[in-house]
Amino acid sequence: MTGNFYPLLKWIILPPLAGFVLNGGIGKRFLGEKGGGWLGAAAILLAFIFSFLCFSDLLNLPAGHRLLRDTLFNWISAGSFSIDFALRFDPLSAVMALVVTGVSFLIHVYSIGYMRGDKGFNRYFSYLNLFVFFMLILVLADNPILMFVGWEGVGLCSYLLIGFWYEDEKNAAAGKKAFITNRVGDAGFLIGLMLLSYLLARQGVSGLDFETLALNINLLDGGTVLGFGAPTVIGLLLFFGATGKSAQFPLYIWLPDAMAGPTPVSALIHAATMVTAGVYMLARMSFLYALAPRALEVVLVTGVFTALLGAVIAALQSDIKKVLAYSTISQIGYMFMAAGTGAYAAGIFHLTTHAFFKALLFLAAGSVIHGMAGEQEMFRMGGLSKEMRFTFALTAVGWLAISGIPPLAGFYSKDLVLEHVYAHGVPVLWYAGLATAGLTAYYVTRLLALTFLGGKNSETHAHESPLLMTIPMAALAALALTGGWLGSKYLLAFLDPASARAEISPEAFRLTMISVITALAGVASGFFFAIPAISDALARRLSIAREVVYNKFYVDEIYAFAVIRPLKRLADKVCFGFLDAGLIDGLLVNGAARLTYRTGAVLRNLQTGNAQGYALTFTGGLILLLYWIM
Repeated sequence: MTGNFYPLLKWIILPPLAGFVLNGGIGKRFLGEKGGGWLGAAAILLAFIFSFLCFSDLLNLPAGHRLLRDTLFNWISAGSFSIDFALRFDPLSAVMALVVTGVSFLIHVYSIGYMRGDKGFNRYFSYLNLFVFFMLILVLADNPILMFVGWEGVGLCSYLLIGFWYEDEKNAAAGKKAFITNRVGDAGFLIGLMLLSYLLARQGVSGLDFETLALNINLLDGGTVLGFGAPTVIGLLLFFGATGKSAQFPLYIWLPDAMAGPTPVSALIHAATMVTAGVYMLARMSFLYALAPRALEVVLVTGVFTALLGAVIAALQSDIKKVLAYSTISQIGYMFMAAGTGAYAAGIFHLTTHAFFKALLFLAAGSVIHGMAGEQEMFRMGGLSKEMRFTFALTAVGWLAISGIPPLAGFYSKDLVLEHVYAHGVPVLWYAGLATAGLTAYYVTRLLALTFLGGKNSETHAHESPLLMTIPMAALAALALTGGWLGSKYLLAFLDPASARAEISPEAFRLTMISVITALAGVASGFFFAIPAISDALARRLSIAREVVYNKFYVDEIYAFAVIRPLKRLADKVCFGFLDAGLIDGLLVNGAARLTYRTGAVLRNLQTGNAQGYALTFTGGLILLLYWIM
């Protein structure tokens, strides 16, 4: 096993765990709001500092030997099967750890202002710290079994934070929907892991750390499962898990409802970190997908379809957080596009820039909601640029970045993804990705116009958010401004030296120009169709299409009709009515009791109290016994 032993790695994950324990155990009683909030933020800041120290030491190693390891203890041991609780820090883990801890720290600081006065303040920060702990376990794990612990942990924390205000039945239902939908995907993920372990064990491979897997994965080449290639089956099962965690078709339906949670939660978990776990998993398991080109084709097509679907739905939503939710679904589709073409570094690059500008947009939305006393409908806003100037300026940075306008972050990463899709050689996929880029610029421009421009549509007097909320937004805006250029210059070469390019080819320049023109057209269309008279006229002419898109193509209703209701009937009539109430309770439990009662009733008739009858019975029994013996 290669890699330098590096005991500092454990200190990346320990501060968030300590913050969870302290805020959850004694926070409300001894720390209060001020102490609990800053404790939670300080825990994440420490994790970021340790991540940066590890990153700086990693940079000092030769490019081909950048790997640090820390084994805490042997976790599972059964015969030759052994799993360590071990952490790894390589370029991929380093980027993810810095993004997770850096963005998380800013959102923790923002949350101190946003959640002020909430009765569950300390519980909120406890959950948030626990989430960061599990997310760090996921990205630092040295084997897929430990990664799965982090994978499930972030799902649990997502459930807790979506349903944080559980007194509202809708919030509780949204938490359950997210949890159950993710369990469907996680079942596929777990089956894939078990199949991978089983098939390698048959070849004599007992270790499951990523290095051992990469060295021995070729043993699966040529193997089959149910007549299909083993790498392809395993890759598709793992990807199915990713569609749940990363909200891709067909398991994306939980993410829009997840907006029921506090807005900083949406910024952290449902934009910048957890929903990108599937992209990270594909990049981490790239050695497997190298043997499964058909699985990568499925990843690519799914990413393109989800990106376009999410952008179309986002274009007609009226809830500011729902627009950003479907935007997130769409942008993660871009990341899967890159992974599907084998350009994992490009996918992680877009993951990084997306974390900056989407967290910024979510926090800006939270600032607007905070300033508008909880209002989320964009048609009841308008004119806020005069009352919330700083929030407007920062939102404008996020708007330009996600639209793909140079030289902001989204331009560099999105353009690189589209370039790889074009090079893949299937024009229709590139056209779909380009259309998604145009729609992205359209719906985020529409959001900006409806929220901040024009006249006021509400009597509510909005107010600017406090510095605790605007300073983290400003930091994210700075990253959205500079992150693309820095990423293209340094990040890509750090992740994959082969992906770095010295100059842009004429073909790449042409594609870039097409992408920029499409984005500018989307921006112009967003402003044009945000004009009330034009928007109303178009809505009347296309009322049926508008209704279908606004209602998200009725996918939730279709799932309810085709899946949820039949399962409920199955559970009610068969599982409960026949198996539980009828067979187990009715026949086995209550039936045994009734049999015992009736048998006792029969035997009770024999207890007459007549001694002659007892003697006669005894004699008869003795005669029968002697007859049987003789």
